[in-house]
Amino acid sequence: MIKAVIMAGGSGTRLWPLSRAAHPKQFLGLHSDDTMLQETLKRLDGLDIQSSVTICNEEHRFFVAEQLREIDRLGSIILEPVGRNTGPAIALAALSSPEGEDPLLLVLAADHAIQDEAAFIKTVTNSIPLAESGKLVTFGIVVHEPHAGYGYIKKGKSQGPGFAVDVFVEKPSIEVAKEYLESGDYLWNSGMFLFKASRYLEELKKHRPDIYEACQLSMEGTSQDNDFLRVNELAFDACPSDSIDYAVMEKTEDAVVVPMDAGWSDIGSWSSLWDISQKDDNGNTTHGDVMLHEANNSYVRTDGKLVAAIGVDDLVIVSTKDVLLVAQKDSVQNVKVITDKIKSEARTEWKNHREVYRPWGKYDSIDNGDRYQVKRITVNPGAKLSVQMHHHRAEHWIVVSGTAKVTNGEKVFILSENESTYIPLGVVHALENPGKVPLELIEVQSGSYLGEDDIVRLDDIYGRVDK
Repeated sequence: MIKAVIMAGGSGTRLWPLSRAAHPKQFLGLHSDDTMLQETLKRLDGLDIQSSVTICNEEHRFFVAEQLREIDRLGSIILEPVGRNTGPAIALAALSSPEGEDPLLLVLAADHAIQDEAAFIKTVTNSIPLAESGKLVTFGIVVHEPHAGYGYIKKGKSQGPGFAVDVFVEKPSIEVAKEYLESGDYLWNSGMFLFKASRYLEELKKHRPDIYEACQLSMEGTSQDNDFLRVNELAFDACPSDSIDYAVMEKTEDAVVVPMDAGWSDIGSWSSLWDISQKDDNGNTTHGDVMLHEANNSYVRTDGKLVAAIGVDDLVIVSTKDVLLVAQKDSVQNVKVITDKIKSEARTEWKNHREVYRPWGKYDSIDNGDRYQVKRITVNPGAKLSVQMHHHRAEHWIVVSGTAKVTNGEKVFILSENESTYIPLGVVHALENPGKVPLELIEVQSGSYLGEDDIVRLDDIYGRVDK
């Protein structure tokens, strides 16, 4: 049996401003209507997958649960209380199997693109006998062009459909990458794996017993919270951080690399997304309300306002509700310079979008100023915000469409379109959508402090009650 292990952590800030720390690329639809997480799970339909486990952090847990539910792929979800890299994360997945079961673990990142899914399925299928025999299989991407942004794997002696791993190589210079391509002896390191759960744990225990023991302790203190499996926070916090490559694959004598030629990309930059995207006759890729004139080889995306580009070549233009990015395509790797500067100036655009998703729906901060903020709030049918209060602000709710069930102090009542209520500072309140259609309302906040940390949750159906 095969158990899919989907690694859904990471911040994906190289695709800023679309991808941000609080809403990274694996939860976005970058080149289809499905998000990258959903695409990853859907491409497994051609394999005999018996179960799946998705590993993510606390902040992104509701993204994962909702997106898996949307495509009817809801499996186990393990929450990492802190990030400890891929070595420990995969150990948690291996240890989560029921007693007596020893599945093959197919380890995949949630933010990779595969253009030729048939080739992907064939390569994985052909590798199953190697994994069943006790080998630790990694998939190496067939190299068609030199690239300094990927690690490489040198092929050794032939073993079935693959090769013994000779050596793992860190990201080389472009000159060395050209030599690797010409030799034909190297593959890109994809970060995808296939092996028995027991074999991975054996090798981890042998080479990194400290990680193995910490993960064992972490899984002994698990608790189930709705869709989520929470590991022992203290035990996992004490676990060393290390990648599977450093912890196991570079040390084991049973590492095998199987070549994969399936149009793989880790979409590590806007230019790499342009590479795999459909283009018009002038080499342009567009998303949203875009108009071009005498533009060539550019990537232009907008999630709202019209973007017009005239006489431009080799540009990346990305417009969100709060940020406009314009960059030369060959300079997009420097986007981190901007996000680091935003962080250093205590701005929030590196982390959050203007439109923020919550387990109950979303809100869009449409205006703010001295002592006031205006939000457009969308509450999904049947969803409910936490029972809460604020120390520093009052709120005024105006229903735009749908039906709102409101708790305002001691009173509970229904509001319909064009009706409103005022919630004074310090009053306990809650908002619920009892209807069958989304509830839309405008919230006007006023007070001396309007930060999200001025929310004292007293009760919450999503388990976010303040301690």
